[in-house]
Formats: sequence, structure tokens, C-alpha cells
Amino acid sequence: MPGAPNGNFVIMAPLIAQLGKNYSNGYEKLISGDELLKMALDKIRLAQKIIGGKVVYVECEDINFLKDFYQDNGFIIFGKRKLDKDERTEMCGTHLVQLLKYLD
Repeated sequence: MPGAPNGNFVIMAPLIAQLGKNYSNGYEKLISGDELLKMALDKIRLAQKIIGGKVVYVECEDINFLKDFYQDNGFIIFGKRKLDKDERTEMCGTHLVQLLKYLD
């Protein structure tokens, strides 16, 4: 399968964005991060039955806790993306780590 002229491949995949929990008033105890991620992946599986596809990806800050969480849930790191101008005030660092998961 040939790549783009720059040697990169393009894969269309849904992005799970803004996965997070509310930590006020003890709400974080209502659902675990693993359960929340599983719910998101289940919805993507349903959508992919209709539109096709087998992969999903996430982006997170370059923080070990976040990378470990996604890797523990079957994602693999495949790249980095520089923060957009509007993201620089909200996030630490200069880039987001990109992680990919194959859904079977």
C-alpha cells in the first residue's frame, strides 16, 4: 500500500475527544475511567457497523498517567500533534500524544 509523497499514511478514524470525569462532590466515584472509555468505544463500534472502519484514536497531553491509562486500555502511541494556537493556553507542553486502537 503506497504512502503519501512525504511517506506518511492517512487513516480515517473517529477521534474520542474530551473524555473526562467530574471530580467535584465525589462524582468521580460514580464511574471509573475504564468504564467511561468502554462506553465511548461501544458507541464507536455501533457507528462503525453502519459506516465501516476498525480503528479509533485519542489525543492526550504528554503526561505519563494519561498515556499509561490509554495504553492499559489497548491503545498504542503512533504520533504527536503540535498544539493549535487556541489549545496552548489550556494545556501543558507543546504537543498532544496520539494513540490508536484497533476495534475487533
